[in-house]
Amino acid sequence: MKPLLPGVWQWSWFSDEKQLDFNGLFLTVGEHKILVDPPPMTAEAGTFIRRNGPVDYLIVTNRDHVREAATVRTEFKCQVFVPEADAAQMELQPTKTFKDQELLPGGIWVIHLKDQKSPGESALFIPQGKGALILGDALIGKPAGALSMLPAEKYADREKAKEGLRRLLKYQFDAVIVGDGTSIMSGAKSVVEQALQ
Repeated sequence: MKPLLPGVWQWSWFSDEKQLDFNGLFLTVGEHKILVDPPPMTAEAGTFIRRNGPVDYLIVTNRDHVREAATVRTEFKCQVFVPEADAAQMELQPTKTFKDQELLPGGIWVIHLKDQKSPGESALFIPQGKGALILGDALIGKPAGALSMLPAEKYADREKAKEGLRRLLKYQFDAVIVGDGTSIMSGAKSVVEQALQ
């Protein structure tokens, strides 16, 4: 388990198909323990989470990041939150759905992003410290040190998707934690700006 920020740990699973890491997060925010977009869990990650649990919530950022959510829910007996606009397209029965500007447990804000690969694509904003964004498929950390959009064929309209992502720049953040690839732990706002030029 890799510590990223105070109360934020990440484990990764390498996708041969995509040739990049799929990342899962374990957050301890206030009294809440939260998992985000869990890929297959390493033994080390499972042990760490059990030792620091119990897990209260599992948040899925979009329909394509269900990943190991069903297994994790069974193992940790946690509530599952998913984007309202993606819920019908998921083979996962959520405890609760969320929408734009909703405040989730732990003081995490939902930022719904329009015109993305999936209708419910949501970023999670953690305002503590210098601020951090958690992104599912909105931007990926590839190559390391940069952020990029998905390939053009993933969108109905790439320019509209890019416009939808500009909303992220309204928030104050220093770190961007990505679901796929390598996260950027400082100075991330300017890296997001470069990705959207």
